[in-house]
Amino acid sequence: MREFDYQRVTDVSGALALLGDDPDARFLGGGTNLVDLMKTGVERPARLVDIRRLPLDRIEAGEDGGLRIGATVTNSDLAAHPEVRRRYPALAQAVLAGASGQLRNMATVGGNLLQRTRCGYFGDVSRPCNKRVPGSGCPAIEGEHHNHAILGASGHCVAVHPSDMGVALAAFDAVVSYETADGPGELPLSEFYLPVGDTPHLETALPSGALITGVTLPPAPVAAHSRYRKVRERASYAFAIGSVAAAVDVRDGAVHDVRLAFGAVASRPWRARTAERTLIGAQAGAEAFAAAADAELTAAEPLPHNAYKVTLMRNLMVAVLTELTEEAAR
Repeated sequence: MREFDYQRVTDVSGALALLGDDPDARFLGGGTNLVDLMKTGVERPARLVDIRRLPLDRIEAGEDGGLRIGATVTNSDLAAHPEVRRRYPALAQAVLAGASGQLRNMATVGGNLLQRTRCGYFGDVSRPCNKRVPGSGCPAIEGEHHNHAILGASGHCVAVHPSDMGVALAAFDAVVSYETADGPGELPLSEFYLPVGDTPHLETALPSGALITGVTLPPAPVAAHSRYRKVRERASYAFAIGSVAAAVDVRDGAVHDVRLAFGAVASRPWRARTAERTLIGAQAGAEAFAAAADAELTAAEPLPHNAYKVTLMRNLMVAVLTELTEEAAR
């Protein structure tokens, strides 16, 4: 690991000033992803700006039913918060599914959104990777890709985003707030992550030097009856091979409102809007759920060794929506 400067800050303006003075600086939250990447040489910051003491560690419930979550809230605190569990249970479930207790105690909300892919080629500095070294190639396409993208990928990168939390946030129209030297700004999560295209090294739409300050979840009554389901290759802590965040409101047998997002299938949390549109007004049941999943997955372009994800995601979505519908009918 190369030598680096370390500075701790207690106010947002100070943090922005330190990062602005040094293009090779990085903000440090829990360090559960950044420090690992520094050890392998993927990240080589000249300075770490520790933001854990910034006043951004609160979760505030709005009277309208939404939530405001500070960027330095730990994943453990997020999952345990009573209003998160009551208003957005799928979010609490996603966080609990995402990591071990030790990691959740350190990892922050802002850092979770910015974590990098766990593709083995990205993490191996001896191998080419367009995300790490633009223009060097994507060996995963012809190599090991059984856990890679089936949606929204390109010939330049087929890696998937690893966040569980981000999938639930995507389902409920989260908005990311940030600060820059020029003032505050906001990005809907649907616009936060950039499409892969031919520039996979450009991952988010955050302005240069921006500091994430929080995430806002707008009111969503349907979210109170939601679930996050994750499939992984072992029962213990592991990254997903496929996941679904789902919420559904059924009235008189028909789908009145539904939210769906997929994880581990694209370079960003994948909002399943085609499936949502297909389901609105449909009679709730396995047949309609399967048709909606098929409509969403029509766009899938699997590689030779990850085509199983198409069937996996179809079955997963049908199962979760069926469970939610049957529970609501009891």
